[in-house]
Amino acid sequence: MTGKSYATDQITARIRELKATRRAVILAHSYQPPAIQDLADFVGDSLELSRQAASAPEPVIVFCGVRFMAETAHILAPDKTVLLPEPSAGCPLADCVDAASLRAFQEMHPGALTVLYVNSPAEAKAESYACCTSANAAAVVESVPSDEVIFAPDRNLGTWVSRLSSKLLHIWNGACRPHAGMDLAHLRACAGEWPDAEVLVHPETPPAAWELAFKVLGTGGMIRHVASSSCSRFIIGTEEGMSYRLSTLFPDRVFRPGGGIRCPNMKITTPEKVLAALETMMPAVSLPPVTREKALAAVTRMTEISG
Repeated sequence: MTGKSYATDQITARIRELKATRRAVILAHSYQPPAIQDLADFVGDSLELSRQAASAPEPVIVFCGVRFMAETAHILAPDKTVLLPEPSAGCPLADCVDAASLRAFQEMHPGALTVLYVNSPAEAKAESYACCTSANAAAVVESVPSDEVIFAPDRNLGTWVSRLSSKLLHIWNGACRPHAGMDLAHLRACAGEWPDAEVLVHPETPPAAWELAFKVLGTGGMIRHVASSSCSRFIIGTEEGMSYRLSTLFPDRVFRPGGGIRCPNMKITTPEKVLAALETMMPAVSLPPVTREKALAAVTRMTEISG
C-alpha cells in the first residue's frame, strides 16, 4: 500500500508526461504541501529557487509557491515562461510594502540604501539597492556601500539582522502574520516534551522565540545545521512544511513543527492545479519591462551573495 489513490497516480503520470512535452521544470518552496514537494524537481528556499530559475535549461518554470517568488523568477529569466499554478497565492508580508510608500520612507533617510527582503512586490524591488533572503540578509546588509540601511518589510528579520550588523538599520514595520503570530506556549510545550531536541526558529518569528531557540536560522540554514548536528530530534519553529522537507532529507532524524506556524497561501497549490497549468500553459506571470529591468539589479545582487 502506497497510500496514493489511483487518481493521484494518474495525475502524477500526466504531469511527468507534460513536463517532458513542454520542457518544464517544477520548483517548489519548502513550505509547500508534501504532495507538491514530492512532485517537484527542486525544493528549496527563496534564494535557492531564484538561482534555479535563472540557471535551469528548461524554457518553462512551474513555480509552486506564492506570487512574489514567481515574479522573482520572471525577473531573472524573462525569456522563460513562468507558470504560477495558483494565481491567488499571495503573501501578506509582501503586501506590507509598496513602491510609493517605500520612496517616501527613503526620503526620510536620504543617506541610506535599501535592502528589501525578497518577500516583496516587484515594484518595490525596483526601488531598492539590493534584495535579500532570510539566508543571506546579514551578508547583503554588510555588502551595501553605505553606513545606513533601510530594511523592509519584515521587522523581525530586520531586528535580527541589526543584532549581527555594525550598520544603522531603519526597519520597516511589517511582518509575516503566521511567523509573527506563532504560538510561543506551544513552542515551550514542545521543548518541554522533547528536552533533548534542538529548537530551530526562523528570524521572522518574534524575538521572544529566539530566546527559546538553540539557533535562529533561515530554512537553508536549518538544513545545513541539521546536516552537521549530532542531535537526533529537532523542533522546527517555522512554517510546518519545513518539517516535512527536513524529514525527506534526513530520514534518520525526527522533526516536529513548533509554534503552530501555517501559511494558508502556501497550502493552496495542488497537483491538480499543477496539471492544469501544464495543460493550458496558464496562468503565466509577467511584469512590465521597465519594472522588471529596474528590479533586476537588486535581485541579481541577492543571488550573488551566499547565505
